[in-house]
Amino acid sequence: MIIEMPSTTTNDVNKRLVKLRDEGGAVALGRVLTLIVDVGTSDVEEAIEAANFASREHPCRVIVIAPNNRRAADSLDAQIRIGGDAGASEVVVLHPSGALREHGDTLVIPLLLPDAPIVAWWPYEVPANPASDPIGRMAQRRITDSTECSHPLGALHQLATVYEPGDTDLAWTRITLWRGLLAAALDQPPYEPVTKVVVAGESTHPSVDLLAAWLAQELRCPVEIERKKDAPAITLVRLERKSGSIVLDRPDGKTAALRQPGQPEHRISLPIRQLAECLAEELRRLDSDEVYADALTKGLARLA
Repeated sequence: MIIEMPSTTTNDVNKRLVKLRDEGGAVALGRVLTLIVDVGTSDVEEAIEAANFASREHPCRVIVIAPNNRRAADSLDAQIRIGGDAGASEVVVLHPSGALREHGDTLVIPLLLPDAPIVAWWPYEVPANPASDPIGRMAQRRITDSTECSHPLGALHQLATVYEPGDTDLAWTRITLWRGLLAAALDQPPYEPVTKVVVAGESTHPSVDLLAAWLAQELRCPVEIERKKDAPAITLVRLERKSGSIVLDRPDGKTAALRQPGQPEHRISLPIRQLAECLAEELRRLDSDEVYADALTKGLARLA
């Protein structure tokens, strides 16, 4: 069910939520967190769809801020989605206009769940400093997605200069399976040091750089990035050792081949991870990701 509330206030929106909960029997105590989504001027539907998917694992209240740039007057239009249009969450979409566009933190305060953690998510453009952003200052966890920025690699390096505990990026989440497979391969004999790493992938995809940065930080060896235009994200990782190379090759973005000296080739399903899956993974933890912090703040510098 979708309820439109033009020219309203957040206090009125909150009262309507309480009324709907009383009438429909929804239990607010079942929500484990508040997810604040700042979409800027981009379309809200993709972000809401991903949040609804993640809410089935993490029941939450989703507050989407989507400024209305077509109206100059100071006003607020709102929309409430519950039931089948909201997954296992309550979705509130706020369209502030005029001066209200600069006060997103004030707008969401009446809608926050009491005593519940707050997670901020920017699904498109990244703020200059997520931790000092008005919404980011309210949150225990701050999720960005440099992959969707207009300048992905520039955004990634900007995030590295302003990192604070609690920050994370979905470009990092997209390489979770790659990191697991490579770590498992290195845990097998022979236990030789890696002398060189080659990472190949799409020329501007930040996940390529983050995977290379993680390997550079963990293995302390030279790392080379081969950038390919229009490649499907990460396509290959080669870990060179004295006895032979470990190669994880995924040219089609779907199935990978793992080749190791003295072993038959292994075929592994390794599709490009989707937005909803990555968001659900990041909502599983509210503490700082120290491995991501090291890859971002130290590993990228090693690549340079």
